[in-house]
Amino acid sequence: MSEPETLSAREAADLLGVKLPTLYAYVSRGLVRSAPAPAGRARRYRRSDLERLRARSGGRGWRSASPLSWGEPLFETRITDMTQEGPAYRGQRLAELEADGVPFERVAELLWEGELPAADAPLDPAWCDADPGLDLSDVARVLPLGIHPLATLQVLVPALGAADPARFDTRREATLPRARALIRRLAAGLALPDVERAHDALAAGSVAEAVAVGLGARGARAARAVETALRACADHELNASTFAARVTASTRADLYACVSSALGALSGPLHGSVSEQVEALLLEIGRPERAERVMHERLRRGEHIPGFGHPFYAEADPRARMLLEAAAPLAPRSTGARVMDALLAAAREARRPAPNLDVGLAAVTARLGLPPGSAAGLFAVGRAAGWVAHVLEQAETGHLLRPRARYAGPDEDA
Repeated sequence: MSEPETLSAREAADLLGVKLPTLYAYVSRGLVRSAPAPAGRARRYRRSDLERLRARSGGRGWRSASPLSWGEPLFETRITDMTQEGPAYRGQRLAELEADGVPFERVAELLWEGELPAADAPLDPAWCDADPGLDLSDVARVLPLGIHPLATLQVLVPALGAADPARFDTRREATLPRARALIRRLAAGLALPDVERAHDALAAGSVAEAVAVGLGARGARAARAVETALRACADHELNASTFAARVTASTRADLYACVSSALGALSGPLHGSVSEQVEALLLEIGRPERAERVMHERLRRGEHIPGFGHPFYAEADPRARMLLEAAAPLAPRSTGARVMDALLAAAREARRPAPNLDVGLAAVTARLGLPPGSAAGLFAVGRAAGWVAHVLEQAETGHLLRPRARYAGPDEDA
């Protein structure tokens, strides 16, 4: 009997000798092609691609193929455990934190300190610090109107560092209060160059409210949806921006330098800017009745549909489900809400993978009627909690992260 041309995910992973997340990483990088199974949402993987990849790696699996590519961790961490049900922060599942409505500030403390503060324990005063750290008018003067939120934060963070004479004290007890104040200032910085709104955000009652005000949203419903987004974004193990922060921290650079490195990585179109691509897709659709047509035209041209599928999650990104549920009560009759609903329906009809975090973030900002780039700004403030956690953990190791390269060029005498 001839061998089947396609294999299930488990069969494909077994053939390569890798874990399922590694298989999905190969798919995301275009090394293995997949196709929908005849029934259900499972996918099948081409044997020819799998055999070719196995031959390339000498039959030794992932580590011989590319040790710095999407796949297995490079080193141990005690911060986040990646599971198919979503990340678990210090052993606390995100789904449970969401169900309990744990405020973002306490989620951040969990990531940093290893234990979830009691619900009735007072927050550190730095979380409520309304001091902007510098004259925001000076920052606003160098920002053009319509600047992208991530670009604003990339200007703000080094400016805050330059204004902090004690920034080079990288001891844990000095870093923690600085981190709390920095995240509050990042949230307010989303308002710039509108200085008055930035000060309003600094005076808000929580980081979630500060983000909502900074982006131009008001009301308790908006703050609750933003809170869900911040929790969901808080950490996701060694993504590119987090790894950039850890590499910088390994040189004993200050917190502002580490966060600046992370923001630089986040700004790339394969990382934090994917949510902006989803926002652009929503603008392209424009009206709900155009969603199916735009979807089919993009697929006909072989173009990417951003925001669907994730190389780690076998079935669906649970963070997206949380965000879509949180966004559902927001302005359900608005154009943004109806266009997003139409996009999700068109994606299901076209048998696209399940939506990921980027679609969830765009759903929140679309239903709130926020300007393009808002989803990436929201992502940055939430993920800053994880960046700080990894900076602290890296500092504890005392090791400089300096991978070696395996030379693969021509021989000297060739």
